[in-house]
Amino acid sequence: MKIIIAPNAFKGALSAPLAAQAIADGLRHAGYADLHLLPIADGGDGTLDAFLHALGGQRRSLTVRDALGRPCQAEYAILSDGTALIEMAQASGLRQLMPADYDTWRASTIGTGELLRAALEAGARRFIVGLGGSATTDGGAGALQALGVRFLNAQNRPEWVQGGGALRRIANVDLSGLDPRWRDCEIILASDVDNPAVGPQGAAYIFARQKGADDAQIAQLDAHLDHYFGLLARATGRDVRAMHGAGAAGALAGGLLTILGGRIEAGVELLLDAAHFDSFLAGAGLLISGEGQIDGQSLRGKAPFGAARRAKAAGVPCVALVGSVGADLDEAELAALGIDVVLPIGPRPMPLSEALALTADSLRQTAYRLGRLLALTR
Repeated sequence: MKIIIAPNAFKGALSAPLAAQAIADGLRHAGYADLHLLPIADGGDGTLDAFLHALGGQRRSLTVRDALGRPCQAEYAILSDGTALIEMAQASGLRQLMPADYDTWRASTIGTGELLRAALEAGARRFIVGLGGSATTDGGAGALQALGVRFLNAQNRPEWVQGGGALRRIANVDLSGLDPRWRDCEIILASDVDNPAVGPQGAAYIFARQKGADDAQIAQLDAHLDHYFGLLARATGRDVRAMHGAGAAGALAGGLLTILGGRIEAGVELLLDAAHFDSFLAGAGLLISGEGQIDGQSLRGKAPFGAARRAKAAGVPCVALVGSVGADLDEAELAALGIDVVLPIGPRPMPLSEALALTADSLRQTAYRLGRLLALTR
């Protein structure tokens, strides 16, 4: 049987390529050899690894500022076709912080801007920016400052903006310092959400709580973003506040779209096209995907569902190996979208820290059992 192994990253435990390798190891032990490893991503953690696996290219590392302004090492890639791949979570993600440090009121995307600037200086003119796993709700203000945009206060003096809590102090926007080379660049924002920048379904109300905001801060952050995007609209003539997807990554998507232009695309679809996924489906008997947790939110565009939809269209069944299953998951809806069976990999109840440490072993063992079960039905 030809089996395609296309997992997303298991956040906090394994990158997508390592997860694919663990699944392959288990299946080989069960006697399967025709295995095709195609790790996937949707714009969040692991997007850099998945695109490098699909297209090849060079990793480049530099010191940037994390979401709280501290020095950190982050990577970007120049892919084999010359495209710069920026994974915003590398610099401005929750993974750079301890949970006790989550503070989206002060968290900034400046490090993401520093990665973008470095890739521009390296000669890139086509950019894919992976949006996901962010610690921020600053509308991309930090990133734009790194690119040369200046914000002015009511006294018409430069105002350094550190996080969404500071957006209210902006009274004007000065674009004169923006590098003119951005006019010649193609910007593609890879995302897995379709939320607008502001409002009840916007960046603050839907995502800020998991980044450390309380109820009062969430309402204020939404008002701050509305004020900020109004100023950007006045400066550029582009108002993205209601645009689908502009709220991705704490509305970094909206900030980049307003100032640099570009477009939003589903991250998983970009990756699947780059990996020529559809050609691998020909003659396949099974797709194995998965990620750390599958729940109701996963249905909105997470990587496994993008792969499963294509597999379903090609008549290929799909099994998802997952760390945990959300209580809100509708399995009938799941099957309609292409995932026929979900197999949790946890061998027994255990603390999260232990489960994360055992992820590779658990994936291998579950894949082996799946392989043995498949052999019984042949």
